[in-house]
Amino acid sequence: QVQLVESGGGLVQPGGSLRLACVASGRTFDIYHMGWFRQAPGKERELVAEMTRAGTTNYADYVKGRFTISGDNAKNTIYLQMNSLRPEDTAAYFCRFTAYGARIYWGQGTQVTVSS
Repeated sequence: QVQLVESGGGLVQPGGSLRLACVASGRTFDIYHMGWFRQAPGKERELVAEMTRAGTTNYADYVKGRFTISGDNAKNTIYLQMNSLRPEDTAAYFCRFTAYGARIYWGQGTQVTVSS
């Protein structure tokens, strides 16, 4: 019912920036929650940032002040602006949309590597 296409990952040096994008298509009208998660090798998938249709946002403590989640309703897209990147930010990043009716959709993941 919903398909997510994720992009924007890559290799950056410490202190650099990246902007991830997640474009949703299909039945998107009843989505009420959107978020970004990340998973490093050997680690559990963890919440990075999330937002609701009402505009509330929440961030993991580790990324507060560095990352910003935003959305563009006209384009059915959410973004994750990542600044001041650190090597420990290296992970696969996934977007997730949640819709009424217990419907959860995940993107394919995009790799972010922060290394000098």
